[in-house]
Amino acid sequence: MGGFRVRKSFKVAPGVRLNVTKRGAGMTVGARGAGPRYSVHSSGRRTVSASSGVSGLYYQKTRGGKKQAARPHSAPSAPVARPTKPGLFAPRGEKDLYKAVQKQDALAMKAVGDQDAGFRVPAYTLAGLLLLNDERDKAKGCLESVFATSQDPATTPFFSRYVHGYAQINIADGVTADLPLNRDAVGLALAEIYQLEGELEKAADTVEQLEPSTYCAVSLAELYAQMKRFDEVVELTEKVANEDDASALLLVFRGVALREQGFLDAAHESFKAALKSRSRDAAIRHHALLERATNFLAQGKKGMARKDLERILAEDSNFEGVRERLAELAGE
Repeated sequence: MGGFRVRKSFKVAPGVRLNVTKRGAGMTVGARGAGPRYSVHSSGRRTVSASSGVSGLYYQKTRGGKKQAARPHSAPSAPVARPTKPGLFAPRGEKDLYKAVQKQDALAMKAVGDQDAGFRVPAYTLAGLLLLNDERDKAKGCLESVFATSQDPATTPFFSRYVHGYAQINIADGVTADLPLNRDAVGLALAEIYQLEGELEKAADTVEQLEPSTYCAVSLAELYAQMKRFDEVVELTEKVANEDDASALLLVFRGVALREQGFLDAAHESFKAALKSRSRDAAIRHHALLERATNFLAQGKKGMARKDLERILAEDSNFEGVRERLAELAGE
């Protein structure tokens, strides 16, 4: 996984919406009935929906407020429903959590979960995702607690009544999952923490417990490759075709696994398939070119390797390690 992208713009009114902007952990929360959601299902089918709770892949090729390439055309915005405030006789935990969300106070959200088991799942879900950047240990504790319950936060009465949300998670460079605030979002966030801490087996075990999907496949392929479980990478990526950014990246992981098993010609075919479309995210194409260059070197084709490395350099002169590798080839 490649980490989290966060937009920072916490806004509450007329509904409840939280946004965070910086590279790290991230979440966006909007009022129920908010505007359209864009997704790609695990089959690769792109969809546009104005309803809540649609999960899938979301491809973001530019950042910030710039126009985003490779997204579906906008659908008419749905009316925004003003959320109901907790009533006079609502439980104390419900009122406190609602106030914490309005104040954009992640620690206050966590405190509600610490004190009131009845609101622990929604409180820890929100707090855990928001604390990932600066309070990783606290975030880890919150997300582990939620995940251990096997409960889907999206089904809690608090979320159903007050919050419609989605987490934007960079599964890997070039692929971003746009997920409702549900068990999948919690699991992928928790797996990211485990990966950052070097607990790859725990990260993979966490993702394996989630509903099968393309974004989980990308996450697992990367984790399996890091653990050198190349047979599983090959099995996971069987019959993948280059239909979008996610499938292109899966082909890169497949090529790496085949190369590491000594099947250099098969690896070359996977890298070739990953590079079939120039419309794929630049990070994915550069990854594919770098790995293909490594494969060419293993085949003794230094000229072809140099060509791929120079293609990366032409598009990104600051790509880490490319100049050094070209210098090594020049000196040989």
